[in-house]
Amino acid sequence: MKLYLCIALLAFHTSINAAEFVQTPYTEQKVVFDFYLDDPAKTNAALFWVRSLLNPLMEEPYGYAPDFMEIKVVIHGTEIVTLAKNNYEKYKTVVERMKYYSQLGVEFRVCALAAEDYGYAHSDFHDFVQVVPSAITELAHWQLKGHALIRPIVMNKIYTVEEIR
Repeated sequence: MKLYLCIALLAFHTSINAAEFVQTPYTEQKVVFDFYLDDPAKTNAALFWVRSLLNPLMEEPYGYAPDFMEIKVVIHGTEIVTLAKNNYEKYKTVVERMKYYSQLGVEFRVCALAAEDYGYAHSDFHDFVQVVPSAITELAHWQLKGHALIRPIVMNKIYTVEEIR
């Protein structure tokens, strides 16, 4: 009997001390993402950061339409190769995700300086891409216009969730 009482008290104590879910009252979102990745294969993971901003805001209780959000992705690292039309087959999954997000209003902006470093002309990129003079100038511009800066950190996964959990 004492064992059952101890278990019941422990269960009651644990339920009282559980984490609280907070429904933050989000408002208009103005964000500029800084994509500067060391491996184009990390682009898909970086796009999950964009999804993690969009999806909760488009779902209930918020139900915000994408035009309620002002989202830009400034690209100036190795991921620039994913947007070159001649690399479409190699990066098709990533390109299609970016096209989908662009249809929701996300703007993808490629640094002209980085494009030049990679030997790309403006015409080498897909039609949903905007080429801007400089990524750094672009990032500063949008921050001065009130956009929050988010820089996705994409690490190499060493352990599975099961291994560290």
